[in-house]
Amino acid sequence: MVDITSKKNSLRIATARAIVKVGSDQTIAAIKAQQVPKGDVFEMSKAAGLLGVKKTPELLPDCHPIPIEYTGFEFQISGREIQIDCTVKTIYKTGVEVEAMHGVSIAALNLYDMLKPLDQQVTIENIHLVSKIGGKSSQPKLPQNLQGAVVVCSDSISAGKAEDTAGKQLSTLLEQQGLTLAHYSVIPDAPETIREIAQKLIDQAVDLILFTGGTGIAPRDNTPEALIPLIDKRLPGVEETMRSYGQQRTSVAMFSRSVAGVCGQSLVLALPGSTKGASESLMAVFPSILHLFDVLKGKRHA
Repeated sequence: MVDITSKKNSLRIATARAIVKVGSDQTIAAIKAQQVPKGDVFEMSKAAGLLGVKKTPELLPDCHPIPIEYTGFEFQISGREIQIDCTVKTIYKTGVEVEAMHGVSIAALNLYDMLKPLDQQVTIENIHLVSKIGGKSSQPKLPQNLQGAVVVCSDSISAGKAEDTAGKQLSTLLEQQGLTLAHYSVIPDAPETIREIAQKLIDQAVDLILFTGGTGIAPRDNTPEALIPLIDKRLPGVEETMRSYGQQRTSVAMFSRSVAGVCGQSLVLALPGSTKGASESLMAVFPSILHLFDVLKGKRHA
């Protein structure tokens, strides 16, 4: 089973379709008049399809059990064809297209089972996914040619007493998202030094400026206090998202004082100093946060 623990919840919607063809107009007439011996064809098939959606992970080994928050079925008759649509919704880490296709398949199979005593020419055809929303496929087109900077705030690393891993990991994540790493440095936890390098990068209009370290509550954790006076607009939603993502993975994330804000045309993020904390905080807001640079240029939200 694929590991989805690093993914974020989002609205997921999928619609699947199946076509059931019958062999005579009399079969269609019996359906419309609710004279099929086994009962109401559409209501029974809807019930069967609902069970199909719910039991999908029990039958497909790699399918994650997920909270299904809505399932709907629509039946349309056109000539001797019956179109079945199944729509499934959830707010979760993974999509529901398999659940929708399984649900519509079971509904179609139930339709076949109920009609076969009347019609030996019933067929099930063209089961397919009609649409899906959520996850990577629904991300807005992100701006290109962005520059990023990584600044490691650590007394021990700047003194050569420890090795930087958080900054290097952040640099890798930036490059994986298509950003060019324009700056990387290690500095001590000194407010004046933090402000000086932050202002320099802001003046250079570096798009995304990441500080890692100094966001805790130790005596030398001064990064937020150093950066906040430089910020034009705080982004509390971004800060809350990073902390919430971390809190779901470790209880000590509640102590993080991560900061996010716009400085001129730059986005500044102050992230935890641990490699895991820094990378998870960035993953919590990537890649959606890159849309901010389009908004700064006057584009509207999609």
